[in-house]
Amino acid sequence: MRHWKYLLSMIVLFAVLTATYAGAAEQEKRLVAKVDSDGIQRVDILGGSYFFDPNYIVVKVNIPVEFLIKKEAGSTPHNFILKAPEAGIDISQDLGKEPAIIKFTPTKPGTYEYYCGKKLLFFKSHKEKGMVGTLEVTE
Repeated sequence: MRHWKYLLSMIVLFAVLTATYAGAAEQEKRLVAKVDSDGIQRVDILGGSYFFDPNYIVVKVNIPVEFLIKKEAGSTPHNFILKAPEAGIDISQDLGKEPAIIKFTPTKPGTYEYYCGKKLLFFKSHKEKGMVGTLEVTE
């Protein structure tokens, strides 16, 4: 009987934590990239417990972009995927202990989704849990 109470407690705790993370991921954290003196748009991104911060990034077309992506401390694996070949963007980067630097130059205005493609067994994917964002490329 004791084991069932413990198991039920763990299931309830898991459900509460999942709902908490899902609610936090829904808030928009917008960043409009500035062009540095060297002509590069730089953006720092933090990825972690089913979120990206910022989760809405605005950059200018035909100006080089440099993302510095860091992973929040913890053992859960994450990655950063942004596939928009029509705009010259094709990124698939695992996130580890060291920050990853990703360089590209967007060639077409539009909005493009980035996300974490990781998934554990039969659970929802990280993308489905809210680890998703938008890159907006403007004129």
